Amino acid sequence: MNSFPRFLFSLGLTLIVIALLWHFGGRYFHFGRLPGDISINRPGYRVTFPIATCILISLILSFFNFLFRYFQK
Repeated sequence: MNSFPRFLFSLGLTLIVIALLWHFGGRYFHFGRLPGDISINRPGYRVTFPIATCILISLILSFFNFLFRYFQK
């Protein structure tokens, strides 16, 4: 198989997995409200710095990247 169709297939599969986790996991994993996320609530404005959520998403994407490169060989 050519590398571009394999890339598109992997990208589509990854997006489907992310969408399913977002839809069904939203009840159990409160992304944006994890310990380590900074939220400032004041009258008139709200600021959120989702540091722990960004680190978690980065780890998940790195794992998928590792799997993609491992099975590409």
